[in-house]
Amino acid sequence: MSSFAAVAFAYPTAIYSTLLGIVLCYWLLAMFGLVDFEHGGLELDGDVGDIGTLASYLVAFGLGGVPFSVVVSLLTLIAWTLCSLAALWLLPLVPTVPLRLAAGTAVLLGAFALALPIAARAVRPMRRLFVTHGATTNAELVGQRCRILTNSVDERFGRAEVDSRGSTYNIRVVADTPNTLTRGASAIVIDYDPANARYRVQAAD
Repeated sequence: MSSFAAVAFAYPTAIYSTLLGIVLCYWLLAMFGLVDFEHGGLELDGDVGDIGTLASYLVAFGLGGVPFSVVVSLLTLIAWTLCSLAALWLLPLVPTVPLRLAAGTAVLLGAFALALPIAARAVRPMRRLFVTHGATTNAELVGQRCRILTNSVDERFGRAEVDSRGSTYNIRVVADTPNTLTRGASAIVIDYDPANARYRVQAAD
């Protein structure tokens, strides 16, 4: 245990240990709600023109689709683990101090290079957790077809069902009378009244 601790705070692992400490502090702050891990940092998506150079490289390596903080945390943890193991098992075999420094630099860079594909595989199942779904607003339903659910629709009462973005919404509707809107009839949403939270509809034909 003491030898591993010595390796963790010696070159080259000490660099990743410092980064890992920063990451741990960040997640502690996130646990107490002081930072927003999902929206407080840079988002990684396919549009590399709007993000920094580092983030664009990470996207190119298949690390997109999750918050930047998650990617950095994974890379740091994986690179720290690989670097620690290499420093514990391989670097003691290097005979001289100058060669050990050179080998340590190679381990430092190699650990990061190996961490990229490993983190990319770890990120894949996480992407579904961070999919952003745009909410359907009241205005977006105006102009769409709906199906009447009540026996009739008048100026005070009515219900209809409308499909939008793969979801089905049960909405309150009103219509001028007389009309042909009965149960199962097709109608078009023509307006929304925010004061009464009702949609005005008319027969689709």
